Amino acid sequence: MAESGYRVILGARRLERLEELAAEVGGEAIRLDVTEPQSVAGFAAQVPACDVLVNNAGGALGLDPVGAADEELWRTMYEANVLGTMRVTRALLPRLIESGDGHVVAVTSIAATEVYRGGAGYTAAKHAQKAVVQTLRLELLGEPVSVTEIAPGMVETEFSVVRFEGDEEAAARVYSGMEPLRAEDVAESIRWAVAQPAHVNVDEIVIRPRDQATATEVHRRKDA
Repeated sequence: MAESGYRVILGARRLERLEELAAEVGGEAIRLDVTEPQSVAGFAAQVPACDVLVNNAGGALGLDPVGAADEELWRTMYEANVLGTMRVTRALLPRLIESGDGHVVAVTSIAATEVYRGGAGYTAAKHAQKAVVQTLRLELLGEPVSVTEIAPGMVETEFSVVRFEGDEEAAARVYSGMEPLRAEDVAESIRWAVAQPAHVNVDEIVIRPRDQATATEVHRRKDA
């Protein structure tokens, strides 16, 4: 987005890392925890104008089946994936409308339409996030705001490291023998959707590695 000429304001919890990224793209870093209403309000207060909002907070925690579900992990996933999307969108929506050509992007997952063993908490949260995005699209009909959902498959980021509570070896095994997407691939899909003319609304982009057909069907090379 910065390369496309946007002034980028980044929000995340780890401010030190965020400031490094902001420096790279000539943007501004502001601490933001989407699970805290006061943090969201404070962030929004420092954003006087907004043309594009990218909701990218979220993540998966644990692999327990429903019968052994950790309620706190489920609550945390719902807070980040669903309520976080709602809070930030709600806070900045007036400015997006005022821009005359706003765009809300939400990064969900193929888990927003698929389910798999051990993923009930995460898939439930992502299904809910998808419902929020689709409903927002209806609610904004007639307003000068586009709404796009980006639903990635396997992307090699910190996603699996977080899910396995910092176990980098376990996280690496998730991508063993296959070539996952990179963060840049997802970022490019967002840039492309936002770059379309005002009369075009890209409702949804599903983006997966060529080595992945579904959440559980993955081609892995034996010699890798």
